[in-house]
Amino acid sequence: MKKSNLLVSSLCALALSTSLYAGHGAHWGYTGHEGPEHWGDLAEAYSMCKMGKSQSPINITKEVSVSTKDLDAIKFGYTTGSVDVINNGHTIQVNIANGSSITVDGKTYALKQFHFHTPSENNIEGKSFPLEAHFVHAAEDGSLAVVGLMFEEGKENEVLKSVWEKMPHKADGKAPLALSAETLNKLLPTAKDYYLFNGSLTTPPCSEGVKWMVLKNYSHISKAQVEEFLHVMHHHNNRPIQPVNARKVIK
Repeated sequence: MKKSNLLVSSLCALALSTSLYAGHGAHWGYTGHEGPEHWGDLAEAYSMCKMGKSQSPINITKEVSVSTKDLDAIKFGYTTGSVDVINNGHTIQVNIANGSSITVDGKTYALKQFHFHTPSENNIEGKSFPLEAHFVHAAEDGSLAVVGLMFEEGKENEVLKSVWEKMPHKADGKAPLALSAETLNKLLPTAKDYYLFNGSLTTPPCSEGVKWMVLKNYSHISKAQVEEFLHVMHHHNNRPIQPVNARKVIK
């Protein structure tokens, strides 16, 4: 398996315990003895979850942020739609047809999938959001870039409604989902300013070196939609905030 495919698959639990790291026999979750506080002890392959110094998610605050006039805009090229939606037991994930990408700092990353966490994994000035979407991208050299989008409670989200109507209610379920590129782009805010920081996968093996870009503007989701997602997941699926340590957030 290519490095890029391995990292993309492991990011936020793409069948991690049953295929990629089945040899380690380490099942993980969000509750009990398999919860986030124990990930680093479940398998040697997960040691970065407790030893890493640049772990995600983080609380983005003024104290750890620095301003720069040279922060490159993200060039979104989401030109293809979705293929299917899966419930991998850890999240609901929408897989994207080949051809969509972002370009930032002169480097292009192909969009592979997006998925959801409730409540949000990252915080902004200590604020947690009812839902966060992660758009997962991989460059040809295997490096990863994740765009985080927060959802505030408000009116029903029509794009999420289309996903929720198709999402499998049982783990390991898959269903066809044909969101158009136009619909996919409607998930994103018009203004795409962002916070930039170096981080990690937010699930085992918690590998570092991931480029994180959390959008400053939000989308919306109804309370009923959050509850529907939770009903399917059966529990919250967010990793707790991790220490920022020596890192700085560029804004």
